[in-house]
Amino acid sequence: MITIRNEQPKDYRQVEEITRKAFWNLYFPGASEHYLVHTMRGHKDYMPELSFVIEENGEIIGSIHFTHAKVITPGGGEISVVSFGPVSIKPERHRQGFGRALITHAIESSKTHGHRAIVLGGFPYHYKPYGFVGTKKYDIAMTDGKFYTGVMALPLYDGALDGVSGKIKFSDGLYPDENGLEAYEATFPPMKKLSLPHQKAFEQAASELDEQECK
Repeated sequence: MITIRNEQPKDYRQVEEITRKAFWNLYFPGASEHYLVHTMRGHKDYMPELSFVIEENGEIIGSIHFTHAKVITPGGGEISVVSFGPVSIKPERHRQGFGRALITHAIESSKTHGHRAIVLGGFPYHYKPYGFVGTKKYDIAMTDGKFYTGVMALPLYDGALDGVSGKIKFSDGLYPDENGLEAYEATFPPMKKLSLPHQKAFEQAASELDEQECK
């Protein structure tokens, strides 16, 4: 039986262990996403009401976490949106529909809570099936003024991003002080860090500019 519920403090360590395994050697040798989850819970932008775990027969097999974000308009105004990540599923449970169930639940919960839109960074092929599109469509750039293929938005109701433009400002909680990572990592069993070919592909994808014409 599959259950999705809000994360509770008793889940924290197990969630971090799963996150570590899910991301280990994925984007670079080792991982830092478990440290991000560990630190972001204490940040003012963290949204526990939209942070969930997914269980299979009572056992946690994955999680998703939300933070507040905002679009800074050309006039200096702020439009509130939300963002999610990291999303983690136990490696042995990948490609079995659990990630899709978790993300779909989180999106619907975001709508229920009355949020305008979700803006996030990731691989387009992961998020296009949910309706995410590049933020260039909505004239929402990164803080450097550029549009990237891996920065996407999903309006949560009709017209939610009509007339919205500016630069997306993700939470500072997504960029923890890396000086604490080594000590935190030492609390886990050792895992071997590897440099793998697919890590280069991620690095290239993360910097890919969106050159498509917007209709």
